[in-house]
Amino acid sequence: MSRIGKKPIELPSGVTASLDGQILKVKGPKGELSLKVSYEVAVEVTDKSIEVKQKGKTKNAPMLWGTTRALINNMVIGVTEGFEKTLELQGVGYKMAVQGNKLNLNLGFSHPVNPEIPEGLTAEIEKSFLTIKGMDRQKVGQFAAEIRSLKPVEPYKGRGFRYKDEEVIRKEGKKAASE
Repeated sequence: MSRIGKKPIELPSGVTASLDGQILKVKGPKGELSLKVSYEVAVEVTDKSIEVKQKGKTKNAPMLWGTTRALINNMVIGVTEGFEKTLELQGVGYKMAVQGNKLNLNLGFSHPVNPEIPEGLTAEIEKSFLTIKGMDRQKVGQFAAEIRSLKPVEPYKGRGFRYKDEEVIRKEGKKAASE
């Protein structure tokens, strides 16, 4: 039985939720998000809270119960506070800049890399830190992972993109042979 699914989701002031068939819409100060709810889960919306209940009897119903509750909670947090991920770029000669809706990254390749910032997200650069902000937790995490995959941290000198609080295990380099 899902412990997470049992908890009701409290709606802060300024946030409204509406259910239209299988589509749940949450509107708040930062914008609006929507989610298509599975037919195996029942969602009850009141003025102050949202409750998720298990409806189906299949094997997937208990899994979807907790997952749906977590997704709805992330939507409520997203429209009130938003989400952010911070990446740090380490390495001599590596540079990054925001130009319109694109990032201009010089990562030691023979060409600059220019990924487009997805709609609904913003990117800010301060020194060697890239902060990605947005309402949708999945979009923020996915874009941060895509940027990190362009130049992941290598274990010998620690160059590349890393998350702000990520610990990188460093390897020892080659030793000179002595006899």
